[in-house]
Amino acid sequence: MAQIEEVSVDQYKHLVSERALTGETMLLNMGPQHPSTHGVLRLLLELDGEIIINCIPDIGFLHTGIEKNMEAKTYQKAEVMTDRLDYMNTMGNNLSYCMAVEKLVDLDVPARAQSLRVILVELQRIASHLVWLGTSGLDLAAMSMFLYCFREREQILDIFELVSGQRMMTTFIRPGGVWRDVPVEFEAAVRDFIKIFPKRVDEYERLLTKNPLFIDRMVGIGILSKETALSYGVTGPMLRASGVDWDLRKARPYLGYEQYDFDVPVLTEGDTYARYLVRIQEMRESLKIVEQALNKLPMGPVRSANRKFVPPPRSEIGVSMESLIHHFKLWTEGFPAPKASIYSAVESPRGELGVLLEGDGSPKPMRVHMRTPSFDNLAVLPEIVKGRLVADLVAILSSTDIVLGDIDR
Repeated sequence: MAQIEEVSVDQYKHLVSERALTGETMLLNMGPQHPSTHGVLRLLLELDGEIIINCIPDIGFLHTGIEKNMEAKTYQKAEVMTDRLDYMNTMGNNLSYCMAVEKLVDLDVPARAQSLRVILVELQRIASHLVWLGTSGLDLAAMSMFLYCFREREQILDIFELVSGQRMMTTFIRPGGVWRDVPVEFEAAVRDFIKIFPKRVDEYERLLTKNPLFIDRMVGIGILSKETALSYGVTGPMLRASGVDWDLRKARPYLGYEQYDFDVPVLTEGDTYARYLVRIQEMRESLKIVEQALNKLPMGPVRSANRKFVPPPRSEIGVSMESLIHHFKLWTEGFPAPKASIYSAVESPRGELGVLLEGDGSPKPMRVHMRTPSFDNLAVLPEIVKGRLVADLVAILSSTDIVLGDIDR
């Protein structure tokens, strides 16, 4: 290994292939398959026995062309495609896109809609972390964690179905607010979750946090330094577990996050175990935000009154010909956006999720580009697995919490 570190990049690439051909090292394909890698991902591993010498992530198996397809649709119709990016963060994807549209056309959002958005995206953050925790436990043979985490996630998905009619691909957050007001059962359903969830997180921790087998597989594994994380553009829990206090909800507040009392968990160890602890604590903090937003949920409209960009309420369509015509024109022709370029970002469960939106005066965006956190978080994988055992790779990969739909787009 010392010899490999001394040579240049070009020599290193040549040396890898030569050593593999002569049998000094082994090239092993991990994937592409879904069950073991949380998405359609291929890892090309170079091994010296059981030690990882090099790891090359191979992406592109899930490419859908979502960004270019969005450019062929009006601003309203393009939104449904954002649900399919990070399918563990559909509410957050909707939010990031809608905030970009609102910034581009200078569209207001009523206070009640902003509070509802906060409640829903924080519930989505918890649901995403639950999927990560459950599947990570499954990867390390802790099958009970998978069952317990998905039990709580079902309760959140029931809330999403209650408000939108869909469990995952909700498209509930819309430019100018949300699709419709929440039903009367919404508050009781959320409060039921707030009541039971803290004890459930305690249960997760009793099973894992001080479990000697779990600690052996996590502590000191896949260490990511602060400097490496920053140089690769890593964001989210991975960055905060490496000692960088950066969360867009605090650093650049949106949706009135400055009104809420919550902490940003930060650890300095930078290993797989630290990333686990940060996400556990983030679920507790998200629950605090949900409760605060629910306690002061204001009454009022949930959609902007600016009819240039927002269709009329459904209740008006059956009694007003003008509303019917307006609704028809918005959904067939769309609305023109100014010739301008903007960037808007939110804190997703995986890190900074940004949308670059460029208008050209027509009802369709000229350019749509997503800055997704999974791409940068995966890019750092070769740095944190070198020198580790193959047996450690699954735990390290799992700790990055990537979603391939977030990468291949």
